[in-house]
Amino acid sequence: MSKIAESELILNKDGSVYHLNLQPDEISDIIINVGDPDRVALISSYFDTVEVKKNKREFVTHTGTYKGRRMTVLSTGIGTDNIDIVYNELDALVNIDLKTRTIKDSLTSLNLVRIGTSGSLQANIPVDGFVCSSFGLGLDGLLNFYNLVNNAEELAIIEAFRAHLPNKSVFPESYLAKASDKLVATLSPDMYVGITASCSGFYGPQMRQLRLAPSRPDLIDKLTSFDHNGHRVTNFEMETGAMYGLAKLLGHHCCSVNVIVANRIAQQYSTKAEESMHKLVVTVLDRLSKL
Repeated sequence: MSKIAESELILNKDGSVYHLNLQPDEISDIIINVGDPDRVALISSYFDTVEVKKNKREFVTHTGTYKGRRMTVLSTGIGTDNIDIVYNELDALVNIDLKTRTIKDSLTSLNLVRIGTSGSLQANIPVDGFVCSSFGLGLDGLLNFYNLVNNAEELAIIEAFRAHLPNKSVFPESYLAKASDKLVATLSPDMYVGITASCSGFYGPQMRQLRLAPSRPDLIDKLTSFDHNGHRVTNFEMETGAMYGLAKLLGHHCCSVNVIVANRIAQQYSTKAEESMHKLVVTVLDRLSKL
């Protein structure tokens, strides 16, 4: 098998992967991703034990146990560009022999779970509610750099969406990937479930107008009104589309769950976002501990 060049798989002097600064034995098969580096300590504060604490740039990692189940929590920072770094390097940790720089014969599937915050795109999904993403809809263009092949269900939804919201040479080509059925079944009880749209920014890409007018002021209405055989866009954030697309390509299980901190339709913002996040963290940890 061909060796991966040093320019393509960059390692630190201690042999750890370049950005995450991690060795293979420092992560679990359950990896919780958060955007905010400070949220790593919040989640690991619920752990029974913490055996690993590493950080480099915005990438902070804690690995320990919760109710006897080994887990890792790792911050990605904000945006799909960071997801590209994190997911490729996590995959390298389990599926590439870092000493020989060759792909392993037997591949490992990780359980990758995002715990985040998001804005609701449906009037009936209130602030402080929990959303589990059935599909990730990417408006950012990242997966256009890879060869993402959709199954029939995904293809029907994304073709319907592209007809509903043509990019008009303004947006990148939209893409879509499905969540892990296993993780959705584990995490979604008593949560809202639907398509999560992901974009490449917080203001213009999510149609927030301060001093700059967005190029497609109809985007929120188009996302809210999309309905393909009951599949609707429930919320808007900046990571899930890339997570689902990369996980599908790399053979990992992936699921994103979010606290709704804003309702973009009702123009409401949560007054107890921190409390709601703690509730979601405990809910997710309890459910993941049974995997």
